[in-house]
Amino acid sequence: MSSTSRTVPGKTPGTGDDQDLGAAGSQLSTAPEEESPNLPSLGVVGWIRWFWRQLTSMRVALLLLLLLSLGAIPGSLIPQEGVDATKADDFRANHDVLGPLYDKLGLFHVYSSVWFSAIYILLFVSLIGCIVPRTWQFVGQLRGRPPGAPRRLTRLPAYTTWRTGAEPEEVREAALALLKKRRFRAHRVDDAVAGEKGYLREAGNLAFHVALIVMLIAFAWGQLFKYEGNKLILEGDGFSNTLTQYDDFKSGNLFDPDHDLAPFSFSLKDFHGTYEATGPNRGTPRVYEAKVVYSEGAYGKDEATTIKVNEPLEIDGSKVYLTAHGYAPILTVKDGKGNVVMDREATALLPLDSNVTSSGAVMVRDGYRNPEGVKEQLGFNAFFLPTYGGKGSAMFSTFPALLNPMLALSAYHGDLGVDAGFPKSIYQLDKTKLKEFKGSDGQLFKKQLKVGDTMTLPNGAGTVTFDGVQEWANFQVTRQPASGWALGGAVVAILGLAGSLFIQRRRVWVRAVKGADGVTVVEMAGLGRSESAKVPEELGELAGVLYERAPGAPDADADPETPDPRAVPAEGAEK
Repeated sequence: MSSTSRTVPGKTPGTGDDQDLGAAGSQLSTAPEEESPNLPSLGVVGWIRWFWRQLTSMRVALLLLLLLSLGAIPGSLIPQEGVDATKADDFRANHDVLGPLYDKLGLFHVYSSVWFSAIYILLFVSLIGCIVPRTWQFVGQLRGRPPGAPRRLTRLPAYTTWRTGAEPEEVREAALALLKKRRFRAHRVDDAVAGEKGYLREAGNLAFHVALIVMLIAFAWGQLFKYEGNKLILEGDGFSNTLTQYDDFKSGNLFDPDHDLAPFSFSLKDFHGTYEATGPNRGTPRVYEAKVVYSEGAYGKDEATTIKVNEPLEIDGSKVYLTAHGYAPILTVKDGKGNVVMDREATALLPLDSNVTSSGAVMVRDGYRNPEGVKEQLGFNAFFLPTYGGKGSAMFSTFPALLNPMLALSAYHGDLGVDAGFPKSIYQLDKTKLKEFKGSDGQLFKKQLKVGDTMTLPNGAGTVTFDGVQEWANFQVTRQPASGWALGGAVVAILGLAGSLFIQRRRVWVRAVKGADGVTVVEMAGLGRSESAKVPEELGELAGVLYERAPGAPDADADPETPDPRAVPAEGAEK
């Protein structure tokens, strides 16, 4: 037999056999055909079509996804106004060159910047423009049937043949039953049986792209309608979920605090914490929980529960997390005439380290008349150690529990600045209009107090008594809508990607016809979408099973021993 040149399927065919082979491998993928590299003719419509083809191409989608990932990096490295406005302001103040530059580039609010939103929207449009045509093509393939066998199966990558004494009809029936049993979509076409498998590959590919769109929508929805607030609560005090109750609060651009805040309230009954007493993990919390009583709605029934780390209280779509704990010294302050101006009031101090060394400010708005008879306010810098190491030791706590509490106060008088009409931190003294109380040595007046001790202020200004310690807990209330959709989209994206990577799309044909000598000739061939050893192996396994049902017959013109059809060559050989 004269040899013929082999051509690549899908190229311009040179023979009828090549055309037939190209048809056999057609539509193994729903990916849109490559467009001609030639630019469209000039004109508005032509340029719009060209731009749309570029935007919906796979390479542009991957480029946009890469840009989105790169654009998110500054949001992790540079302080964001939506997360911590104070750090962003400090960065501006400390960087005269980078601060203004970052402001112009929108790097202090990356995720709401114009350039990040543009990448986000373009990626969204690109995915939709890519998915819609592929979906319709895939639906068309599902509704169709595998194409008939090429005239020359020997040209396919995996091929085997044998002769059998069984009738062609029996072989075709056995092949059809076998392929259906192996979950091929199979049917008879003329003198052959055609089967196809691996549709889940393209289904996984489409699921991956759809899941990306779901994730993009979920993230956008979550950012627009989310809210997050923090509240420090002393034991015995409560909280109602209204905007004015929060210590700090931030939300998405479309969040409406008047209508979107879930109505609930809770009160802190007790904070309970125990810590590792010895060993390398000394001071590590073992029990860290807050016992609260909460109610849902305006007239909800009170219910008791315990909030632990990573075990938040969930109420009407909002989650209440326990995020921090500290101490609040209880002080009684009297003026020079013995009148109580602060009656056993607890002042929360902020922890500085893992052993809850704490600092803060105590403010008494009306507690002192100076020697000139002018009424002044009192302020104290406070430094608290729950476990003081003793006289001569460093001014740091040695353990987070209340084993040996000590409070150090330094005293000031004057104007605290709290009535200036603009917000001020309650944890720091504004010393702009304050004066130091002077001790006998002419230095700032300060004293260390144990529980029950009293500090007498100079100039008859009054006394301060350390009555005890109260504990506090900090809670973070968050609502992140569509987080379940984002998680579901991520799971589907992973499964879809795995399917598109590991499932192989392939076709198998079985032809059985009578030879010139009246003996049935069986031919089997396979074709995969991509190069994979699975096609020859699978074809060999199928051929072995079919061979048992239609065993080989001797060939009068050849070697009497029929070759085993399960030995399928990696490349088809022409006969």
